[in-house]
Amino acid sequence: MKVLICGGGIAGPALAFWLSKLPGYDITLVERFSCLRASGQQIDLRGHGIQAMKRMGLEQAYRSKSVNETGLQFVDSSGQRKAFFPANKTGTGLQSFTTNYEIMRGDLCRLLYDATKDRVRYLFGTTVESFEDDDRSIKVQFTDGSKDWFDLLVGADGQGSRIRRMILPPESPDPFRSLHMYMAYFTMSHEEGEEYVATGYLATNKRLLFTRRHSPNSIQAYMGYVDDDMEQLKHVMKSDVGEQKKVWAELFRDAGWQADRFITAMQDDSLSNDFFTHEVGQVRIDSWSRGRVVLLGDAAYCPSAATGMGTSASLVGAYVLAGEIAKHLYRSNVVDVGGNPDGTGDPLPSALAAYQRQLKPFVSQVQNLASGFWIPSSPWGITVFNFLVGLAARLRIDALSRWVFREDVRGWDLPEYPELARLGLSK
Repeated sequence: MKVLICGGGIAGPALAFWLSKLPGYDITLVERFSCLRASGQQIDLRGHGIQAMKRMGLEQAYRSKSVNETGLQFVDSSGQRKAFFPANKTGTGLQSFTTNYEIMRGDLCRLLYDATKDRVRYLFGTTVESFEDDDRSIKVQFTDGSKDWFDLLVGADGQGSRIRRMILPPESPDPFRSLHMYMAYFTMSHEEGEEYVATGYLATNKRLLFTRRHSPNSIQAYMGYVDDDMEQLKHVMKSDVGEQKKVWAELFRDAGWQADRFITAMQDDSLSNDFFTHEVGQVRIDSWSRGRVVLLGDAAYCPSAATGMGTSASLVGAYVLAGEIAKHLYRSNVVDVGGNPDGTGDPLPSALAAYQRQLKPFVSQVQNLASGFWIPSSPWGITVFNFLVGLAARLRIDALSRWVFREDVRGWDLPEYPELARLGLSK
């Protein structure tokens, strides 16, 4: 069976990991960037995402790259700590904001690439230009001018998925639901005395500054802005990075705490060449597949950074999709799809439908957020927020884990797939 995966982030290579171990499966993965995108900020795994990673047999490799962050603190404009939530290192219960499975996105990308590169054909610098689905195969035109055919096309190309746009009818509503928040991310040089701790600061007018340290010489910088009227940032998203930085600098000019440091580093620090900005939101779509095309990860069900479950949802989704394909096709001894040997028809549509049916209850809980992302706006609101998080910290109530993140998915267990376990794939 020939499978084309579009997208070389987390979800795509995770699916390639599973499918490339099935006998008779030929996996190609295309990534529009010219090389592996081993960049990005700190991410983590929670709940079922941890289970999925362990079933891949990658826990030791994952932990060798983990970030030793000790917890999360909130500070006021003078830098005074108002609350601290330590990482949950017990191995039991819900994770805190800082999990026991913190990792840099680039390290996880490299880990998945190294685990698959000998079995998967990676094509960098190209992507899907167009495709035709004739019910028995998919004919794909690539942006580099080449053509090929496949049995299955997987769109794992992120929140702004081009594959998703291609399979939706032109009149379909936009499946992206904004949380009315924009984030900017970049790296800057660390200052003496900064610990391996996440630090959050709330400024007036719904602004957020945030740092995380992951290396001896640098620190991650985050700037967040919440507003129901996002036209200024929506417009600048179409501009170059220089213009984007100017808008962010203007928005945070009077924000207090270390805002001046952020602005200077964003504009002048050579480490900030990884600057990236995007709109925070969720992807909600009625059907994750059409014909021989299926969506995976953020392309189908982006939960948003606000849930803390994006990476976990990608690994869980990849595992379930691979499991349902193995269950429906491998059990039927179908390698070249288009019809079973006994003439009972093509099992692929049933596999794709089962993937959504099996995973949807998990996704529904993970995406269960309010329509917007609340951040206090006034000095009084910030004072109240700092008091409440300080009280929660003193009472050892991890408010973020309980009320913000969506790790505690109830009534749903990660499926067992004997078809994978029998091959020695699921550990």
